[in-house]
Amino acid sequence: MRFAQRSLQPTIRRCISTTAARRAEATEEELREPFTAAPEIDFAHTGGSAEKGDKKNTLRALRVVPASPSYFSAKPTFTDDFISLSALLRKVATLPVIPPAEAPKVAWKTIEQYRIMTNEPVKTARYHRMLQILRRLNCIHPALMPDEVVQAMQRYKKPNQPGDIIPKPEVIDELGRAKGVGRRKTSSAVAWLVEGEGEVLVNGKSLSEFFGRLHHRESAVWALKATQRLDKYNVFALVQGGGLTGQAEAMTLAVAKSLLVHEPALKPALRRAGTITRDPRKVERKKAGHVKARKMPTWVKR
Repeated sequence: MRFAQRSLQPTIRRCISTTAARRAEATEEELREPFTAAPEIDFAHTGGSAEKGDKKNTLRALRVVPASPSYFSAKPTFTDDFISLSALLRKVATLPVIPPAEAPKVAWKTIEQYRIMTNEPVKTARYHRMLQILRRLNCIHPALMPDEVVQAMQRYKKPNQPGDIIPKPEVIDELGRAKGVGRRKTSSAVAWLVEGEGEVLVNGKSLSEFFGRLHHRESAVWALKATQRLDKYNVFALVQGGGLTGQAEAMTLAVAKSLLVHEPALKPALRRAGTITRDPRKVERKKAGHVKARKMPTWVKR
Protein backbone atom coordinates (compact mmCIF):
# COMPACT_ATOMS: atom_id res chain seq x y z
CA MET A 1 0.00 0.00 0.00
CA ARG A 2 2.79 2.42 0.92
CA PHE A 3 4.64 1.53 -2.29
CA ALA A 4 1.52 2.35 -4.32
CA GLN A 5 1.13 5.71 -2.57
CA ARG A 6 4.80 6.58 -3.21
CA SER A 7 4.49 5.68 -6.88
CA LEU A 8 1.41 7.86 -7.30
CA GLN A 9 2.87 10.97 -5.64
CA PRO A 10 5.11 12.08 -8.59
CA THR A 11 2.22 11.65 -11.01
CA ILE A 12 -0.13 13.72 -8.83
CA ARG A 13 2.49 16.44 -8.49
CA ARG A 14 3.00 16.64 -12.25
CA CYS A 15 -0.79 16.89 -12.80
CA ILE A 16 -1.12 19.62 -10.19
CA SER A 17 1.78 21.61 -11.62
CA THR A 18 0.43 21.26 -15.18
CA THR A 19 -3.06 22.31 -14.10
CA ALA A 20 -1.69 25.29 -12.21
CA ALA A 21 0.31 26.41 -15.25
CA ARG A 22 -2.76 26.14 -17.45
CA ARG A 23 -4.79 28.17 -14.97
CA ALA A 24 -2.08 30.82 -14.93
CA GLU A 25 -2.08 31.04 -18.72
CA ALA A 26 -5.87 31.26 -18.82
CA THR A 27 -5.80 33.97 -16.18
CA GLU A 28 -3.29 36.03 -18.14
CA GLU A 29 -5.38 35.71 -21.31
CA GLU A 30 -8.51 36.76 -19.46
CA LEU A 31 -6.75 39.79 -18.03
CA ARG A 32 -5.80 40.93 -21.50
CA GLU A 33 -9.43 40.82 -22.68
CA PRO A 34 -11.68 43.82 -21.86
CA PHE A 35 -13.85 43.28 -18.82
CA THR A 36 -17.62 43.44 -19.39
CA ALA A 37 -19.88 43.63 -16.38
CA ALA A 38 -23.20 41.79 -16.26
CA PRO A 39 -26.35 43.93 -16.47
CA GLU A 40 -27.99 44.88 -13.21
CA ILE A 41 -30.98 42.87 -12.03
CA ASP A 42 -34.21 44.80 -12.40
CA PHE A 43 -36.37 43.97 -9.40
CA ALA A 44 -39.10 46.38 -10.49
CA HIS A 45 -40.73 43.72 -12.71
CA THR A 46 -40.57 40.87 -10.22
CA GLY A 47 -43.86 41.78 -8.55
CA GLY A 48 -42.29 43.18 -5.38
CA SER A 49 -40.39 39.99 -4.69
CA ALA A 50 -37.33 41.85 -3.36
CA GLU A 51 -39.40 43.68 -0.78
CA LYS A 52 -41.50 40.69 0.29
CA GLY A 53 -38.59 38.29 0.14
CA ASP A 54 -40.39 35.92 -2.20
CA LYS A 55 -37.47 33.92 -3.63
CA LYS A 56 -39.74 31.85 -5.87
CA ASN A 57 -40.92 34.84 -7.91
CA THR A 58 -37.37 36.21 -8.09
CA LEU A 59 -35.99 32.96 -9.53
CA ARG A 60 -38.90 32.74 -11.94
CA ALA A 61 -38.09 36.21 -13.25
CA LEU A 62 -34.34 35.59 -13.49
CA ARG A 63 -34.13 32.10 -15.05
CA VAL A 64 -34.96 31.17 -18.65
CA VAL A 65 -37.95 28.80 -18.77
CA PRO A 66 -38.02 26.34 -21.73
CA ALA A 67 -40.82 26.80 -24.21
CA SER A 68 -41.97 23.18 -23.83
CA PRO A 69 -42.05 20.76 -20.87
CA SER A 70 -40.40 18.20 -23.20
CA TYR A 71 -37.32 20.39 -23.67
CA PHE A 72 -35.06 18.10 -21.65
CA SER A 73 -36.29 14.88 -23.29
CA ALA A 74 -34.39 13.09 -26.06
CA LYS A 75 -36.95 14.00 -28.75
CA PRO A 76 -38.88 17.09 -27.60
CA THR A 77 -40.72 17.80 -30.86
CA PHE A 78 -41.91 14.21 -31.30
CA THR A 79 -42.92 14.05 -27.63
CA ASP A 80 -45.00 17.21 -27.95
CA ASP A 81 -46.63 15.95 -31.16
CA PHE A 82 -47.50 12.58 -29.64
CA ILE A 83 -48.90 14.12 -26.45
CA SER A 84 -51.00 16.67 -28.35
CA LEU A 85 -52.45 14.03 -30.70
CA SER A 86 -53.23 11.70 -27.79
CA ALA A 87 -55.02 14.51 -25.95
CA LEU A 88 -56.95 15.40 -29.10
CA LEU A 89 -58.01 11.76 -29.56
CA ARG A 90 -59.31 11.60 -25.98
CA LYS A 91 -61.25 14.80 -26.59
CA VAL A 92 -63.06 13.53 -29.72
CA ALA A 93 -63.26 9.84 -28.78
CA THR A 94 -67.06 9.95 -28.45
CA LEU A 95 -67.70 11.19 -32.00
CA PRO A 96 -69.16 8.63 -34.46
CA VAL A 97 -66.73 6.97 -36.83
CA ILE A 98 -66.90 5.24 -40.21
CA PRO A 99 -65.15 2.01 -41.30
CA PRO A 100 -61.49 2.48 -42.30
CA ALA A 101 -62.29 1.30 -45.85
CA GLU A 102 -64.74 4.20 -46.27
CA ALA A 103 -62.48 6.85 -44.71
CA PRO A 104 -60.90 9.49 -46.98
CA LYS A 105 -57.63 8.33 -48.53
CA VAL A 106 -54.70 10.19 -47.01
CA ALA A 107 -50.98 9.90 -47.83
CA TRP A 108 -49.15 10.39 -44.54
CA LYS A 109 -45.53 11.52 -44.36
CA THR A 110 -42.94 8.76 -44.24
CA ILE A 111 -40.62 8.27 -41.30
CA GLU A 112 -37.76 9.82 -43.28
CA GLN A 113 -39.80 12.93 -44.09
CA TYR A 114 -40.83 13.30 -40.45
CA ARG A 115 -37.23 12.96 -39.27
CA ILE A 116 -36.17 15.71 -41.66
CA MET A 117 -39.06 17.91 -40.50
CA THR A 118 -38.26 17.52 -36.79
CA ASN A 119 -34.50 16.96 -37.09
CA GLU A 120 -34.80 14.17 -34.51
CA PRO A 121 -33.89 10.42 -34.70
CA VAL A 122 -37.43 9.14 -34.22
CA LYS A 123 -37.77 5.35 -34.07
CA THR A 124 -39.98 3.62 -36.60
CA ALA A 125 -42.09 1.83 -33.98
CA ARG A 126 -42.93 5.07 -32.18
CA TYR A 127 -43.81 6.83 -35.42
CA HIS A 128 -46.15 3.96 -36.33
CA ARG A 129 -47.92 4.44 -32.99
CA MET A 130 -48.48 8.08 -33.89
CA LEU A 131 -49.78 7.06 -37.32
CA GLN A 132 -52.33 4.79 -35.61
CA ILE A 133 -53.69 7.83 -33.78
CA LEU A 134 -53.83 9.81 -37.03
CA ARG A 135 -55.70 7.01 -38.82
CA ARG A 136 -58.17 6.83 -35.94
CA LEU A 137 -58.76 10.58 -36.19
CA ASN A 138 -59.22 10.25 -39.96
CA CYS A 139 -62.06 7.74 -39.37
CA ILE A 140 -64.28 10.36 -37.71
CA HIS A 141 -67.48 10.92 -39.70
CA PRO A 142 -66.77 13.64 -42.30
CA ALA A 143 -69.99 15.52 -41.43
CA LEU A 144 -68.88 15.83 -37.79
CA MET A 145 -65.14 16.31 -38.31
CA PRO A 146 -63.96 19.22 -36.08
CA ASP A 147 -61.78 21.92 -37.59
CA GLU A 148 -59.27 21.34 -34.81
CA VAL A 149 -58.72 17.76 -35.99
CA VAL A 150 -58.40 18.82 -39.64
CA GLN A 151 -55.72 21.38 -38.78
CA ALA A 152 -53.85 18.89 -36.58
CA MET A 153 -53.76 16.22 -39.30
CA GLN A 154 -52.63 18.67 -41.97
CA ARG A 155 -49.16 18.82 -40.39
CA TYR A 156 -48.53 15.11 -41.03
CA LYS A 157 -49.88 14.85 -44.60
CA LYS A 158 -47.78 14.74 -47.73
CA PRO A 159 -47.95 17.80 -50.02
CA ASN A 160 -49.51 15.73 -52.83
CA GLN A 161 -52.55 13.68 -51.84
CA PRO A 162 -54.05 10.79 -53.87
CA GLY A 163 -57.08 12.81 -54.92
CA ASP A 164 -55.11 15.89 -56.00
CA ILE A 165 -53.62 14.34 -59.15
CA ILE A 166 -56.35 13.35 -61.61
CA PRO A 167 -55.09 11.32 -64.59
CA LYS A 168 -55.97 12.55 -68.04
CA PRO A 169 -58.82 10.40 -69.40
CA GLU A 170 -58.22 8.51 -72.63
CA VAL A 171 -60.62 9.15 -75.50
CA ILE A 172 -61.61 7.36 -78.68
CA ASP A 173 -60.07 8.98 -81.75
CA GLU A 174 -61.80 9.84 -85.03
CA LEU A 175 -61.14 6.32 -86.37
CA GLY A 176 -62.89 4.68 -83.42
CA ARG A 177 -59.65 3.44 -81.82
CA ALA A 178 -58.83 3.39 -78.12
CA LYS A 179 -55.16 3.35 -77.05
CA GLY A 180 -53.68 1.52 -74.07
CA VAL A 181 -50.11 1.17 -72.76
CA GLY A 182 -48.78 -1.69 -70.64
CA ARG A 183 -45.44 -2.76 -69.15
CA ARG A 184 -44.08 -5.94 -67.60
CA LYS A 185 -40.46 -6.52 -66.51
CA THR A 186 -38.43 -4.91 -69.32
CA SER A 187 -41.16 -5.32 -71.94
CA SER A 188 -43.61 -2.66 -73.10
CA ALA A 189 -46.70 -2.83 -75.28
CA VAL A 190 -49.05 -0.37 -76.98
CA ALA A 191 -52.46 -1.65 -78.07
CA TRP A 192 -55.19 -0.06 -80.19
CA LEU A 193 -58.71 -1.46 -79.83
CA VAL A 194 -61.48 -0.94 -82.38
CA GLU A 195 -64.84 -2.59 -82.85
CA GLY A 196 -64.58 -5.55 -85.21
CA GLU A 197 -64.74 -9.33 -85.60
CA GLY A 198 -61.95 -10.43 -83.24
CA GLU A 199 -58.79 -10.11 -85.36
CA VAL A 200 -55.52 -9.67 -83.42
CA LEU A 201 -52.25 -8.43 -84.94
CA VAL A 202 -49.01 -8.22 -82.96
CA ASN A 203 -46.15 -6.36 -84.67
CA GLY A 204 -47.84 -6.98 -88.01
CA LYS A 205 -48.23 -10.74 -87.44
CA SER A 206 -51.19 -12.80 -86.35
CA LEU A 207 -51.46 -13.85 -82.73
CA SER A 208 -50.61 -17.50 -83.46
CA GLU A 209 -47.58 -16.55 -85.57
CA PHE A 210 -46.08 -14.19 -83.01
CA PHE A 211 -46.76 -16.25 -79.86
CA GLY A 212 -46.03 -19.93 -80.38
CA ARG A 213 -47.15 -21.08 -76.93
CA LEU A 214 -50.84 -21.31 -76.11
CA HIS A 215 -50.28 -19.79 -72.67
CA HIS A 216 -48.81 -16.62 -74.21
CA ARG A 217 -51.75 -16.28 -76.60
CA GLU A 218 -54.27 -16.58 -73.78
CA SER A 219 -52.36 -14.04 -71.68
CA ALA A 220 -52.28 -11.50 -74.51
CA VAL A 221 -56.07 -11.43 -74.97
CA TRP A 222 -57.10 -12.46 -71.44
CA ALA A 223 -58.89 -9.13 -70.85
CA LEU A 224 -61.19 -9.80 -73.82
CA LYS A 225 -61.70 -13.45 -72.92
CA ALA A 226 -62.55 -12.72 -69.26
CA THR A 227 -65.23 -10.21 -70.32
CA GLN A 228 -66.50 -12.28 -73.28
CA ARG A 229 -65.47 -9.66 -75.84
CA LEU A 230 -63.19 -11.75 -78.06
CA ASP A 231 -65.44 -11.44 -81.11
CA LYS A 232 -66.39 -7.80 -80.52
CA TYR A 233 -63.08 -5.95 -81.04
CA ASN A 234 -60.04 -5.99 -83.30
CA VAL A 235 -56.62 -5.53 -81.68
CA PHE A 236 -53.45 -4.08 -83.19
CA ALA A 237 -50.47 -4.17 -80.80
CA LEU A 238 -46.81 -3.19 -80.88
CA VAL A 239 -44.56 -4.93 -78.34
CA GLN A 240 -40.84 -4.60 -77.68
CA GLY A 241 -38.18 -5.52 -75.15
CA GLY A 242 -37.80 -8.53 -72.90
CA GLY A 243 -38.99 -12.03 -73.72
CA LEU A 244 -42.22 -13.51 -74.96
CA THR A 245 -43.69 -13.92 -71.46
CA GLY A 246 -43.04 -10.28 -70.59
CA GLN A 247 -44.39 -9.09 -73.92
CA ALA A 248 -47.57 -11.16 -73.58
CA GLU A 249 -48.27 -9.87 -70.05
CA ALA A 250 -47.49 -6.29 -71.08
CA MET A 251 -50.00 -6.69 -73.90
CA THR A 252 -52.56 -7.96 -71.36
CA LEU A 253 -52.41 -4.65 -69.48
CA ALA A 254 -52.45 -2.59 -72.68
CA VAL A 255 -55.52 -4.36 -74.06
CA ALA A 256 -57.34 -4.05 -70.72
CA LYS A 257 -56.71 -0.29 -70.56
CA SER A 258 -57.91 0.25 -74.11
CA LEU A 259 -61.01 -1.85 -73.41
CA LEU A 260 -61.82 0.40 -70.42
CA VAL A 261 -61.96 3.39 -72.77
CA HIS A 262 -64.71 1.69 -74.80
CA GLU A 263 -66.58 0.23 -71.81
CA PRO A 264 -65.74 1.84 -68.42
CA ALA A 265 -68.39 -0.30 -66.70
CA LEU A 266 -66.14 -3.36 -67.14
CA LYS A 267 -63.60 -2.10 -64.60
CA PRO A 268 -64.80 -4.35 -61.69
CA ALA A 269 -64.75 -7.42 -63.93
CA LEU A 270 -61.29 -6.59 -65.26
CA ARG A 271 -59.99 -5.99 -61.75
CA ARG A 272 -61.30 -9.37 -60.62
CA ALA A 273 -59.56 -10.92 -63.61
CA GLY A 274 -56.31 -9.20 -62.59
CA THR A 275 -55.74 -7.50 -65.93
CA ILE A 276 -55.62 -3.81 -64.97
CA THR A 277 -53.14 -4.12 -62.11
CA ARG A 278 -49.51 -3.41 -62.99
CA ASP A 279 -47.16 -6.19 -61.86
CA PRO A 280 -44.11 -4.35 -60.42
CA ARG A 281 -41.90 -7.43 -60.06
CA LYS A 282 -38.62 -7.45 -61.94
CA VAL A 283 -35.65 -9.77 -62.20
CA GLU A 284 -33.38 -9.34 -59.21
CA ARG A 285 -29.87 -8.30 -60.16
CA LYS A 286 -26.83 -10.52 -59.67
CA LYS A 287 -24.65 -9.78 -56.65
CA ALA A 288 -20.88 -9.86 -56.39
CA GLY A 289 -19.65 -13.14 -54.94
CA HIS A 290 -22.91 -14.92 -55.82
CA VAL A 291 -23.51 -17.34 -58.66
CA LYS A 292 -26.85 -15.65 -59.40
CA ALA A 293 -29.02 -13.14 -57.57
CA ARG A 294 -29.06 -15.15 -54.34
CA LYS A 295 -27.36 -18.48 -55.08
CA MET A 296 -24.02 -18.84 -53.32
CA PRO A 297 -21.15 -20.97 -54.64
CA THR A 298 -20.70 -24.42 -53.16
CA TRP A 299 -18.73 -24.32 -49.91
CA VAL A 300 -15.51 -26.32 -50.00
CA LYS A 301 -13.57 -27.04 -46.84
CA ARG A 302 -10.16 -26.89 -48.55
